[in-house]
Amino acid sequence: VTMPDDTTSASTPPASCPTDSPHPVALGSHVIVQRGDGQWHACEVIERRCDDTESTAWEYYVHYAGQDRRLDEWVVASRVQLEADDGLGSRKGANVTPDREFGHRRATRNMKRKIDEINHVQNSAAHDEALEKEHEESTKLKNVQRIEMGRFEIDAWYFSPYPDAFAQQQKLYICEYTLKYMKRRKAYERHQLTSQVKQPPGLQIYRTKAAPLHPDCLSAGLLQPSELSIFEVDGSKAKVYCQCLCLLAKLFLDHKTLYYDVDPFLFYVLCEVHDGGHSLVGYFSKEKVSQEGHNIACILVLPQHQRKGYGKLLIDTAYQISIREGKVGSPEKPLSDLGQLSFRSYWTQVLLQALSEHRGNLSIKHISSMTAIKTEDIISTLQSLNLIKYWKGQHVISVSPKIVDEHLRANARSSLRCDPEYLTWPPPE
Repeated sequence: VTMPDDTTSASTPPASCPTDSPHPVALGSHVIVQRGDGQWHACEVIERRCDDTESTAWEYYVHYAGQDRRLDEWVVASRVQLEADDGLGSRKGANVTPDREFGHRRATRNMKRKIDEINHVQNSAAHDEALEKEHEESTKLKNVQRIEMGRFEIDAWYFSPYPDAFAQQQKLYICEYTLKYMKRRKAYERHQLTSQVKQPPGLQIYRTKAAPLHPDCLSAGLLQPSELSIFEVDGSKAKVYCQCLCLLAKLFLDHKTLYYDVDPFLFYVLCEVHDGGHSLVGYFSKEKVSQEGHNIACILVLPQHQRKGYGKLLIDTAYQISIREGKVGSPEKPLSDLGQLSFRSYWTQVLLQALSEHRGNLSIKHISSMTAIKTEDIISTLQSLNLIKYWKGQHVISVSPKIVDEHLRANARSSLRCDPEYLTWPPPE
């Protein structure tokens, strides 16, 4: 994340190399690439193009073995080496992963559900693999390299299906209030001057004083907000805004398939409140009617606002709403690695607090009704803490107040929570 420069022209895609220009590395090749830290890493060549600064030089779009696709990047030919498999580890400083690390990823939950509902087919390994292959093929290249949004310029992590007229841009300009996307800085600046919209559409359901930012955030140039606000936005009533939100989110989420069919969803948009208005920092979405009992379909905190505790605030808001609905909830699964860590950390804090307040004298069912956390999530979390045992055919909490206190001290991280006093939900009609 960087502050924007003064570029005024629209980004243009690189030129194509002449057809007779040599390109020694074939698509699909497994090579080693030198990264910025000087280390060599095993990679797969996904695409190639002509360097826009040299008419005959090639660049290669590579995926680093065993790494998340957000690290995929274009590299110049001088950083790419073709070597035999038995020689990969001989290079000094090499950090090479075997070819098997180019493994399969699971199909997205929404892709699975949509295919099942339409075709009434049963999930199978072959079916999942075909879906994943199709997804990866259609999204293998980042079509937008970076965005400018408010005070920040942010590198994109993944492909997002912006309309063709806006795709293949080195940079898109996105309004932090309306989420309108533009190709040119002049259009962006004109929009900033003329637009009167300074907050998301929908109903404000939460507003509270913002906690002081960590000194590291302030030293990095982030501004201290005066307040935090959350808006409930109905996808059927603010369709364009929600579609723009989904397209923006896809730049930072790999497995996300909801882009344009936003009508069945509610979006809970978290904002920092500054003098200029309510600036988007993150959101979660949920289905209006979930047969599976999911209280979160998708959740994201924008990269420039991560490590502020906003993820936990969004998760807690979802569970506070579930409590008021009188339901238990759980996020759609499978969770990403980072998602699993965030939810497990939240569940751990909530469950330990409940056990501490009741000195451990709680059943799993009682905890679920108190916290709105699904029993399966409670069991898996307590198992990770060794606070549960299986006895006579059922899971039983096995813990003493002393052990709970020890775990509380070990997990004593301050985090933002949704204060029910300031949550106006259900919102007034």
